[in-house]
Amino acid sequence: MTLQIKPTIAITCGEPAGIGPDLCVMLAHKLNTETRAKFVFIGNAEALQARAAMRGVAWGSQANIELVDVPVAAPVIAGTLDARNGAHVLATLDAAIAGCQSGSYAAMVTAPLNKAVINDYLCADGKSGTYFSGHTEYLAEKTGTERVVMMLAGDVTPDGNTAPLRVALATTHLPLKDVSAAIAAPSLTRTLEILHADLIAKFGITNPKIIVAGLNPHAGENGYLGREEIDIISPVVATLKAKGMQLIGPLPADTFFNPSVLKGADAVLAMYHDQGLPVLKYATFGRGINITLGLPIIRTSPDHGTAIDLAGNGDIDCGSMWSAIDCAIGLALQTS
Repeated sequence: MTLQIKPTIAITCGEPAGIGPDLCVMLAHKLNTETRAKFVFIGNAEALQARAAMRGVAWGSQANIELVDVPVAAPVIAGTLDARNGAHVLATLDAAIAGCQSGSYAAMVTAPLNKAVINDYLCADGKSGTYFSGHTEYLAEKTGTERVVMMLAGDVTPDGNTAPLRVALATTHLPLKDVSAAIAAPSLTRTLEILHADLIAKFGITNPKIIVAGLNPHAGENGYLGREEIDIISPVVATLKAKGMQLIGPLPADTFFNPSVLKGADAVLAMYHDQGLPVLKYATFGRGINITLGLPIIRTSPDHGTAIDLAGNGDIDCGSMWSAIDCAIGLALQTS
């Protein structure tokens, strides 16, 4: 009998003043009894200990969890942001990325961070020309990945049957005024290729079916409400279909989330952030997760933010964080 080595999952604790540390200590017992994997928390030991005390949960004796202690520049106060700790957050990400690249970690799960804190730190540190736009872009830069795809996923119950809903994005964190210019044939082609390839390689879907949204209302109404569908999206879809991909679209975004349209689909590609994610989060919030596709490593995260006002003593739901960890384990086992 072959002894299967359990994958090690790195979990970055996120913004130390937010609910990331809360999520970690509140899930520690569950992770300590998880038989499929081992875990490494990457955060600040003192902040985690303090948060565990505030939450009244046991901490410090979990045999299945290691801790990489990353120092902070300023004392961590639950619910109070401090830009000086932006360096700490980036250091936790760097440690997780390096571990995944070296093979020490099979996947990384990132608790929420605060982008403003990191950008304030970068400006104060004399790096005002550097802008941190989010985990997704940072991971791409640090791994030397030319293009990544942001995909959110969660289980929904259309017509009484639980099924996964996966929504990928053709563009990510852009002002709405810049979206149209960002949708070009080469980038859209590459996005669909990455989505298709990772659905096969990471999710084990042999011949994925992908629904592609239009950009404009009513998918442009034959050019009367915009020509992106005619000039860019439809030709890309046709070219990739000719290569064997199972694609449908471009379809109007206001109706393609109908269960009858989604039936049998493995993923949806929305053209911009707020076209696809409000529906996904409405349907799955508290259980939905974010998965970065196209990376040479596995990365997942919960679908919510830092919830600064709930840090330390607020009523928080660990469901999305657990779903992100559970997905990371599954992906690590699928690709091992």
